[in-house]
Amino acid sequence: MDLYKLTVKNGNNEDFALKNLKGKVLLIVNTATGCGFTPQYEAIEALYEKYHDQGFEVLDFPCNQFGHQAPGTDAEIKQFCTAKYQTKFDQFKKIDVNGENESPVFTFLKAEAPDEFPVGLKNKMAMKAVKKLSKTCKKKGDIVWNFTKFIVDRNGRVVGRFDPTYDPAELDEFIEGLL
Repeated sequence: MDLYKLTVKNGNNEDFALKNLKGKVLLIVNTATGCGFTPQYEAIEALYEKYHDQGFEVLDFPCNQFGHQAPGTDAEIKQFCTAKYQTKFDQFKKIDVNGENESPVFTFLKAEAPDEFPVGLKNKMAMKAVKKLSKTCKKKGDIVWNFTKFIVDRNGRVVGRFDPTYDPAELDEFIEGLL
């Protein structure tokens, strides 16, 4: 499968071909507005502002599969993010990341990077607790919770998968090295 052959729906429910992002470094994340990890929007926006002019894009895919923490419409979610966190990066239509209705984007990402990068004992303990709450994480590689982060290089290869407890600010040097 090739990421650049996929088309997604943007926040206005219009088709967006991912081939338009060829040659860019991408941070792709499933998000929710009512999650304990929602404040990560601030660090994600900071990365976007710092690196956007160098060919970095953030693809935000709201997802309501984990604790029903993204219950609003696409417009309500966008309004929340821009008002509270001043986000400027692209936000796409709400999707599923696991199961029979999962987005092909996340099918691709999970196949390319089925495991998170090791991030230390503290994060492992937190993720163990989060995994117990997840009702849709049924097989190896499934997304465990909101704010799972994937980094894609300029050639469309997944080069990192980071669990929800991983602070996006710590991705700074990793992203810089790809630009």
